[in-house]
This record gives sequence, structure tokens and C-alpha cells, in this order.
Amino acid sequence: MNWSERLQEFVTFWVVLDPIGTLPVFLAVTAGLAPAVRRKAAVLAVIIAFAVLVFFALAGHWLLNAMDVSIASFQIAGGIVLFLFALSMIHGGHTQSAHPEIGANPMDIAVYPLAIPSIAGPGAMLAAVVLSDDARHDFTDRMLTLGTMSLVLLVTLTILLCAGFLSRLIGRGGGAIISRVMGMILAAMAIDLILSATAHWLNLPPI
Repeated sequence: MNWSERLQEFVTFWVVLDPIGTLPVFLAVTAGLAPAVRRKAAVLAVIIAFAVLVFFALAGHWLLNAMDVSIASFQIAGGIVLFLFALSMIHGGHTQSAHPEIGANPMDIAVYPLAIPSIAGPGAMLAAVVLSDDARHDFTDRMLTLGTMSLVLLVTLTILLCAGFLSRLIGRGGGAIISRVMGMILAAMAIDLILSATAHWLNLPPI
């Protein structure tokens, strides 16, 4: 096993999945939910994100080629979706979907915005395609890449399951502040995705 390569993949997936950055989003969209529903939403979100990323790792490159869609186009589309979600965070619109009742359906928020685009965002999907495509002729390397990705997702799940304690620690006001600050950061990341893809397409210097 090439430990240096595994470490590079771990760092790459850590950056694009951003387990710490996902926490404020999770706290914001699950505000008012019962603890059991919140935990179920966290588990479902990570499972859905894992399924999406595995799909892109195994078939993403083939799918994009079959549909004649470039990586740059996919990156720009993902950046637009991420930007729209970031705007809802800044204005507080995303919290309207939080349901305070015990029987709230966690799937409603597990798919969007938790699994997509918060955990399995455009950057994570691209990383899954690129890292697995580099090893597409070696089944063992591809499985090790998926194992590395799974490890980061496991850390993400652990952090989300601790959200209840952190929520009580920072309070509702602190959560609102963090949500809006993270919205600004997500908006900047979305613009960076779009500009980077556009610069690559037009052969412009990196931004």
C-alpha cells in the first residue's frame, strides 16, 4: 500500500467534504428537530452522500463522457447550485424547512441540503471522479480510494452526531450567526468553483 498516496487522498477528501464546515449547516437546518430525528437525519445524509460519491467514483467519468458534458460544465452547474443554497443560508430561508415536531421526516433535509450540496458537493463529486479515474485500471487502488473517502465520511458522521451538545453550547443565536457566516463562505466557494472552471475553459490564468 502506498501510504503517501492514501494520505494525499485523505487530505483531498477532507478538504472537499469539509466535515467541520458541514456542522453549522446541519445545526441550522435541524434547528427545532427532536434529537432522535436529528440523529436519523445525520445518518441518512451521510449514507446518501456516500452512495452519490461512490456512483461518481465508479461511473461519473463514463456518465459525463456519455452525455458529452465537460468537467468544467459540471463544476459550473455545481457552483450555481451551491451559490443558491448559500444565499438561502445568508437570508435564513433554509431554516423554514426545519420541523419542530417529533415525527418530522428527516429524509426531507437529509437529501437537500445536507447530503447534496453540503457533504457531497461539486468539489467532492469532482474529487471522486478524478481520484478514482487515476486508478481505474487497478481495482485494489480504486477500493482503497473509496475506503479513504469512507473514513472521512465516518468522521463527518461522528461530528454531526455530536451536534446536539454543540447546539446547546452555542445556543440559537450563535447558530444563526454561524449559519450566516458559513453562508458567506459557501457563496465565496461557489463563485470560486464557477470562476475556476470558466478560467480553465478560456485558458485564463488561475484566479
